[in-house]
Amino acid sequence: MVDFTMPSLGADMESGTVLEWLVHPGDTVHRGDLMAVVDTDKAAVEVESFHDGVVSELLVEPGTRVDVGASLARLEPAPAAAVGAEATAPAEPAAPAEPAAPAAPAAPAAPRAAPVPAPRTHRQPRVTPPLRHHAAELGVDLAAVTGTGRDGAVTRDDVDRAAAAAASPAARPHALGEVAPPGGGPVVREPAPAAAGEGRARVTPYARRLAEELGVDLATLQGEDGTVRAADIRAAAGREPVRPAAPAPPRPRGAGRDVGTGPGRGAIAALMSRSKREIPHYYVATTVDLEAVTELLRRTNLDRPVGRRVIPAAVILRAAALAARELPVLNGFWQEDRFVPGDGVHLGVAVHVRDGALVAPALLHADELPLPDLMVALRDLVTRARSGRLSRAEMTAPTLTVTDLGDQGVEEVAGVIYPPQVALLGVGRVVERPWAVGGLLGVRPVVRLTLSGDHRATDGSTGARFLRLMDRLLQHPEGL
Repeated sequence: MVDFTMPSLGADMESGTVLEWLVHPGDTVHRGDLMAVVDTDKAAVEVESFHDGVVSELLVEPGTRVDVGASLARLEPAPAAAVGAEATAPAEPAAPAEPAAPAAPAAPAAPRAAPVPAPRTHRQPRVTPPLRHHAAELGVDLAAVTGTGRDGAVTRDDVDRAAAAAASPAARPHALGEVAPPGGGPVVREPAPAAAGEGRARVTPYARRLAEELGVDLATLQGEDGTVRAADIRAAAGREPVRPAAPAPPRPRGAGRDVGTGPGRGAIAALMSRSKREIPHYYVATTVDLEAVTELLRRTNLDRPVGRRVIPAAVILRAAALAARELPVLNGFWQEDRFVPGDGVHLGVAVHVRDGALVAPALLHADELPLPDLMVALRDLVTRARSGRLSRAEMTAPTLTVTDLGDQGVEEVAGVIYPPQVALLGVGRVVERPWAVGGLLGVRPVVRLTLSGDHRATDGSTGARFLRLMDRLLQHPEGL
């Protein structure tokens, strides 16, 4: 028997709240299958199993906060019957033979023992996070989709086919039923009764419990993607009238308001304080001409709809990923007094979320994503980060973080490194500045890039090489 424990989903995480169980006792799970949704004070994260087995017991109720490493559930080894049942497909039943002349009744056969049902399996399709979001937008149940990709992975075509099949007239339930009156006559079409639960939004267990505590009527909520979550309950509670309470004592004149003091802000405060105490930061910066990038994007986006256009931030992320691949000493972690290189280039993207919190989920294998695919992945990652639908890998994998505050008007960002990473790239706003090229002065779009480095792992010359490499890549963006 093995325990499924609360994982560490970040260097600053000490405890987490189980929001929702995705399995039940008796389910057979495999390594990589999702088990639960956990709240880290920054985001809700889907947590997978690290073992194969059968769920024997859930030890924690949804809504319970537990420390990292505490047991959440217990798994028993999967019986051989379950493995055999999963590996062997049931044989097709033989076609019934033509009826023959009745024969003399034979002696009754000895009764056979009823087959023992194998435990339920909870095998989930292999789906990438962007594809999971695409399926949610189309209303496709991934559990019902058969993957045609490598090793059974679900592809975008599989999801699109499932959506098209569900939208076909043959697949849709009729809204009207056909009723023939007695004695013949014209067929009368009457409204068919609605299916039980039709039109109702799904509610996570933690959201249901929170709604009871805050007195929120779930019938008035729909939720994003048809699912009501805890954030929807809190938002509704803030809109509903509150019963008058006893008057609070008057605040002293000039007293400030408590802002940004939620648990997410507290987690950031602890992590950044640790970073400044333990990491000897150095900073190097440069200004990069984006004239070539601007011209490339003008041509690239000419025939694209607004929602699919590539933005300068995606080009800068692509350049950062390639530079990190060429200088791996900036792409990794400082652990146990030594540098540990990352297993790939997983760019953390800083995103502001609820309660003043800041998360930096990873664009996994960003150096392998062509620019259009990176733009799609970036848009999907930011959307899911703000709605609390991140995976454990996205929260724990970043090897180098990029923080871009250009959309807030900031021209230079000298950021604080996320431990145990050893570098952070700050990106400012793209602005037009006088710029000399070949002895001629003109006006060009430029951006300020600032690298924060850990002096234990590298020095300023390495940081300068990184920025110089990014500059070279951005002068020839057609190669990105």
